[in-house]
Amino acid sequence: MIELNYKDIIPNAVKKISEILDKHNFQCYLVGGAVRDYKRGCIPKEFDIATNALPENVISIFKHTVPTGIKHGTILVIIDGMHVEITTFRADGEYSDGRRPDTVSYSKTIEEDLSRRDFTINAMALNLQDYSFVDLFNGQNDLNNKIIKTVGNPYERFKEDGLRIMRAIRFSSRFDFNIEEETYNAMLDSINMIERIANERIREEFNGILLSNNTFRGIEILRETGILDIIMPELMEGYGVDQNKYHKYDIYYHNLRTLEAVEEESDEHLTLLIKIAALFHDVAKPFVKKKIEKHNEDVYYNHEIVGAAITKKIMRRLKYSNSDIDFVTLLIRHHMFYYQSDWTDGAVRRFMNNVGIPNIRALLKLREADRIGSGKKQNRKSDAIDRLLERIEIIIEQENAITVRDLNIKGGDLIREFNLKEGIIIGRVLNYLLETILDEPEANSYETLLSKASEYIKNS
Repeated sequence: MIELNYKDIIPNAVKKISEILDKHNFQCYLVGGAVRDYKRGCIPKEFDIATNALPENVISIFKHTVPTGIKHGTILVIIDGMHVEITTFRADGEYSDGRRPDTVSYSKTIEEDLSRRDFTINAMALNLQDYSFVDLFNGQNDLNNKIIKTVGNPYERFKEDGLRIMRAIRFSSRFDFNIEEETYNAMLDSINMIERIANERIREEFNGILLSNNTFRGIEILRETGILDIIMPELMEGYGVDQNKYHKYDIYYHNLRTLEAVEEESDEHLTLLIKIAALFHDVAKPFVKKKIEKHNEDVYYNHEIVGAAITKKIMRRLKYSNSDIDFVTLLIRHHMFYYQSDWTDGAVRRFMNNVGIPNIRALLKLREADRIGSGKKQNRKSDAIDRLLERIEIIIEQENAITVRDLNIKGGDLIREFNLKEGIIIGRVLNYLLETILDEPEANSYETLLSKASEYIKNS
């Protein structure tokens, strides 16, 4: 683990904040994930500062501030285009609801402030005025030994906020660290606290686990602790349910292996959505499983359709956006396609129409992960997927009509040419013309389409 030189890489905006606070006789400490990441040899993405300056002091001495969390002593300071949260040293009161402190009081020392934090690796501080290091709970030692451990009594920490249980799992899967034994036992003893956590907060920690370095480990700990039974029991239905000869793993582990096989995208949110689709792509198999006695083989008819519906229910429960739900369920609904080299160009164009051009690459990523997740294939990319993608790219380059919008005739043209009224007939005619054009792209001219529309209307 390589420790970085703080003085060289701390942003100038953060140094300027420290200088301004020092000028006004206030302390300034870098805290939380930023210190942890520095100690791990990583450049932090966010920089949080703790100080003995009260919120009103911070507002008065900095020009550009936003009271984002003033109730808890946090002020957002904007300096040199950088956003930095500054929080007054504080001590939390009782957590009667298991989610947030009933009261927040300001404290005078960084030591008191660090004592209220969740895990030792997050409870270190760096004095930005003299670069001295504060580590009251041996966080550096736990980092070196790759251990997740609570600050103080783990039973009390999880009683204060049940979400810390999922945070422990997220950090374990993100850093590939082990959870210290007493901390793990306290997690098991405190599982009921999860039921008191808002679904939105659970969703964010779950997303963090999916985007971690060892997402397989994270989901497995969720299962082993019983959390998976609470937050998504539908996924647990596949645990121990064997599949047919085409799969090495049971349904649950096939979903996990598929999740594990998803390739990272440059867009983190897109990666997240494909991973959600991978985790749930076969979630319906336990519910639709049937045995064909004649062949002594299990089948899962329409599991992609039922799976999309189950996934929609899960994602709604966890308060995902409608657009995210629509995208993930579309991938699951279409993940069962099997490309064959004898597909006609028309078949490829129909595939593109059904899936939607913007969604094709994500679907191919899911299909490839599904193939690897079966445990029966080598961990290499399928040639068939590459060939299909090549054909799709050629069709896009040729600007073939794929959707009704691509037709060189519009609904208004049909109304005018055939004296039709707006209604379902217009959609039927356009869909008929599109079906024709998918097989005969050269027929996408106004005159040809008009002729074909006339024939269709006459025979309707």
